[in-house]
Amino acid sequence: MEFRVNLSRPDITEAEIEAVCDVLRSPNLSLGPKLDEFEEAFCQYIGRRRAVAVNSGTSGLFLCAKALEIGPGDEVITTPFTFIASATTIMMAGATPVFVDIDPVSLNMDPERIASAVTDKTKAILPVVVFGNPTGLDRVCDIAAEHNLAVIEDSCEGLGSQLHGKKIGTFGAMSTFAFYPNKQITTGEGGMILTDDDDLADMCVSLRNQGRGKGGGWLAHARLGYNYRLSDINCALGIAQLARLDEFVAKRRHVADMYIERLAADDRLIVPREPEGCLMSWFVYVVRLADRYTIDQRNTVLAKMIRRRVQVSNYFPPVHLQPFMVERFGYKPGDFPLTDAVCKSTVALPFHNHLTAADVDFICKQLTTCLDELT
Repeated sequence: MEFRVNLSRPDITEAEIEAVCDVLRSPNLSLGPKLDEFEEAFCQYIGRRRAVAVNSGTSGLFLCAKALEIGPGDEVITTPFTFIASATTIMMAGATPVFVDIDPVSLNMDPERIASAVTDKTKAILPVVVFGNPTGLDRVCDIAAEHNLAVIEDSCEGLGSQLHGKKIGTFGAMSTFAFYPNKQITTGEGGMILTDDDDLADMCVSLRNQGRGKGGGWLAHARLGYNYRLSDINCALGIAQLARLDEFVAKRRHVADMYIERLAADDRLIVPREPEGCLMSWFVYVVRLADRYTIDQRNTVLAKMIRRRVQVSNYFPPVHLQPFMVERFGYKPGDFPLTDAVCKSTVALPFHNHLTAADVDFICKQLTTCLDELT
């Protein structure tokens, strides 16, 4: 189906196209100068000492776990309301994800529930900046410090956000961003690890490049590694996109404001707003149906919106109820009731830099009509 309004869309100009073409005209398509340039630009923007570019946010989270020596027998506390990779990367490292239910307003892991989930097997906490909202991240770090736990900051959805004036990506011992085309900036596919610890950064550099060590040759491998490199083609695109990040954040805030203006008065909806103390870099715009509606009614709204050529989605299904998670860990509905309730009600609306007031008017009209038709 061809949608009148797509759920997401990258913002690519001639500057990005020319940057990529410049690399294609060069002899350096991978492990060239654009890799170093992109990593340095990210360090400067976030304010951390080291950046390690990788081929996805998923790879970044996994390498963070490996660098922190998280493995079999270890537990990592995280949220069940997130994209699946927040949990599966823990499992890829051989450790066990331990879920903590969410705060029903921020939709982030509830910091006040974390302490009761800590055991003698707990090695780290992996908080997620859900939809670009960093609320509670400072409290998570405080709790981690109290229990001598590492924090892997999953900031894949939050590039450009701030909490009390502190940039996202600077809270955890390690943090990871992602650059899939629906993110604030894109490299097509890609991710970035940030840390102030040289040993952790050096380990990630080695692991992303087939385990090659410092000073070794191309065929010398110091450890088991992976091919998680990000090409200079992707890095060139990322450099051009990062230079426009403030523009992108402003555009996305404007779209969010248009949705708030048009939908906030509708008591059938729970409409997200920027929390106090946050400068929010919106990743997606997800409304929720009021508690009186069922999941079947939510699904009816999704289906009708799609038939009306408005691309929408159910961000997020609960991670713990994914079939393989149920099979492996025995989770069931009700284990994390706040997450379950939120997941039954979400409607992710189209959200990207190109949306006009007319687009938002059309989307909101279709949504209200679909709500009117519910019985």
